[in-house]
Amino acid sequence: MKILMITPYLPYPLVSGGQIRTYNLLKNLAPKHQITLASFIRDDTERKYLNELKPYCYKIIIFKRRKAWSPLNILLSGITPFPFLVSIYFDISVRNQIKQELKTENYDLIHAETFYVMPNIPQTKIPIFLVEQVIEYLVYQRFVEGLPIWAFFLKPFLLLDVVKIKWWERYYWKRAKRLAAMSGEDRKFIQSLAPKLKVDVIANGVDIDYFAKTKKQKTQKPTVLFVGQFKWLPNRDATKFLVDEIWPRIKNRIKKAKLWIVGRNPPPDILKFASLDVRVDGGVEDIRLAYGASDVLLAPIRNGRGTKYKILEAMATKTPIVGTRLAVEGINIRNGKEAFIAQTADDLAEKTLEVLKNPKVGQNLADAAYQLVSRKYSWEKISDKLDRVYKEVGGH
Repeated sequence: MKILMITPYLPYPLVSGGQIRTYNLLKNLAPKHQITLASFIRDDTERKYLNELKPYCYKIIIFKRRKAWSPLNILLSGITPFPFLVSIYFDISVRNQIKQELKTENYDLIHAETFYVMPNIPQTKIPIFLVEQVIEYLVYQRFVEGLPIWAFFLKPFLLLDVVKIKWWERYYWKRAKRLAAMSGEDRKFIQSLAPKLKVDVIANGVDIDYFAKTKKQKTQKPTVLFVGQFKWLPNRDATKFLVDEIWPRIKNRIKKAKLWIVGRNPPPDILKFASLDVRVDGGVEDIRLAYGASDVLLAPIRNGRGTKYKILEAMATKTPIVGTRLAVEGINIRNGKEAFIAQTADDLAEKTLEVLKNPKVGQNLADAAYQLVSRKYSWEKISDKLDRVYKEVGGH
């Protein structure tokens, strides 16, 4: 099949969940389909990564995205029905390029990664397959609700933007012929808002062979690991919850314990957590080193739906996991079998302490988790499912 895949980012380097997902899907689907990749970039220096993608693409089209806080984006979100998120990506010149591309090539399917690239797709009879990695309005709604008291004057404007995101997200769900969600929970939520939609669950995966090469080390001091890309708002919230409420409970019981916070783009409010027993590290080039040198992954995620890469990676590296229900959402993890699941700061701390004090308990969790991720969450298996949906949607 001839597929036009439109993404809001270049799927390389592999530094965010979306990039990891798109790159691995491209890699596994390239032998079966002729895929043209159309991606937004933020800076011309990103063009140096095109050679990493060319082996898997028939053609690559690049759009230069406006800077997020450009006056035009602010103006568009202020005077049009579009929310700020859509305004960042909507561009008449991009829409014209895509229109010309659809005229020139005989595509069977348009794969849109995220709803906010869809305003750039002109009216067409070509079926559109929309992938929702997260339900965006929920993420922004939680962010606005969690703003400090001093920001009260901003809330009405930001809540209006959340309402606009929700309206347009649902609008583009209905415009697509088929949707994909990351988890069964996300599918249920989408269908609760739009019951007639056909929604497939195509979860995230992990490169089992790559992460299985992780060398586990015996730690000198009990080490708790948190992993997260800090451009993603739910990771900031989880880090603050961890440091402010969970970590003191752990530290009180194990004085020698260390917390290692790993993630790109740590903002000042995350960097300030660094101390004698808390390390904030934004420069780990090979994430396997972090998993290899830690005793447990703690993922106190309270916002943001979809499958979390940190959980799949920990499973593939045989790192024991303690997390919230939201952290393991979309993965068939059983509490007490493949991971410990808890919700409150007290319970998350208690389960983490249990793993730290009883290595055998952690090892049993890690072994069971590795068996599960190997059976169900390799990129090959995820790609096979996506391939079947492509054929159904594209009529082949």
